[in-house]
Amino acid sequence: MGVRITGMGIVSAIGLSVAENLLSLRETRSGIAPMKFLAKGNNLLTGEVKISNEDLISRHHLKSSNISRTSLLGLAAAKEAWGNNQHNDQLRTGIISATSVGGMDGSENFYRDYIGKDNPDFRVLSCHDSGNTTERIAAELGISGYINTLSTACSSGANAIMLGARMLLQGKLDRVLVGGTDALTQFTINGFRSLMIYDDQWCRPFDDSRSGLNLGEGAAFLLLENEKSLSFSGNETLSYVNGWANAADAYHQTASSPDGKGATMAIQQAIRKSEISLSDISYINAHGTGTKNNDLSESVALKNVFGADVPAFSSTKPYTGHTLAAAGAIEAVFSVLSIQHGLIYPNLNFQTAIVEEGLIPAKRLQNTPVQTVLSNSFGFGGNNSSLVFSRNS
Repeated sequence: MGVRITGMGIVSAIGLSVAENLLSLRETRSGIAPMKFLAKGNNLLTGEVKISNEDLISRHHLKSSNISRTSLLGLAAAKEAWGNNQHNDQLRTGIISATSVGGMDGSENFYRDYIGKDNPDFRVLSCHDSGNTTERIAAELGISGYINTLSTACSSGANAIMLGARMLLQGKLDRVLVGGTDALTQFTINGFRSLMIYDDQWCRPFDDSRSGLNLGEGAAFLLLENEKSLSFSGNETLSYVNGWANAADAYHQTASSPDGKGATMAIQQAIRKSEISLSDISYINAHGTGTKNNDLSESVALKNVFGADVPAFSSTKPYTGHTLAAAGAIEAVFSVLSIQHGLIYPNLNFQTAIVEEGLIPAKRLQNTPVQTVLSNSFGFGGNNSSLVFSRNS
């Protein structure tokens, strides 16, 4: 039985709302560009959200400026997903948010000030931990029934959706905001560059010439509701999350298993959970980071599961950059939009198939009925998650 999705919110490099993101996807317009806010004048390509912290604080009418960019981005997406819903004592409401960097965007600035003895603001440290991000969003929205923060690297957003769906089906909550948020930081950028998997050009997922990823930032949330909550809210059902699975292969700290074992298990188990046949998958939103290792491993997994009949697939990271913990949630919104509007997104910058596997992603925007979408999110440490979304339960 599927879980109803009744609200969505998103901020990314291609837009500050669901409508703006949809327009950019329709126009196949990438948001990856040189940085403007984190390091102005730096020509490194990133998927930076096109709004300053000051404008975000003003937009949300916040009294304190002591809040991380991760929280600000998350609050923007969470507010849109929450919409006009009202609190009700008869409904158990929760929020499950994912993040990798937490408030590191602020604390790395604090560290520089501290080392340079430039009057550091110690209040910034209260925003550092990952849980503070979720607590801040929950406080602004008035959610106190259940609050949880997940951090499983790049699969975090997908795992938040998975946990929320399970809690609804287990009768532990009536409605829950699920998603993830991450901001760009110098620490993460330098970290990926030290691993030699950051591309100084536009990333090219599933292309034989791929040489790395472009990092991005952003946030996305879905509102999940059960029948009891719907009887109060009267919200329209946008789509369903029907299947989910997490498989940890623990192959390597930062690399995916070359035989695609963990990814294969996650995909197989999510589809089995959904009770949807392989032939009914209309589109696959691939993890597709643009790194040598990940794209080959995921290609192997897709062929392991679907054989010679791999459905239309693409990576949307050339639009947004790799948004780490927010990726699974952002791509969940893209998956629902794919179903709602009958869209299969092109894999930007693709030219030549990976020699070893020969899979060719969607190269042009396709307007076609989409019933079911498989969305993959594979994280460091072999933490692999897959979600299945569909038009019907």
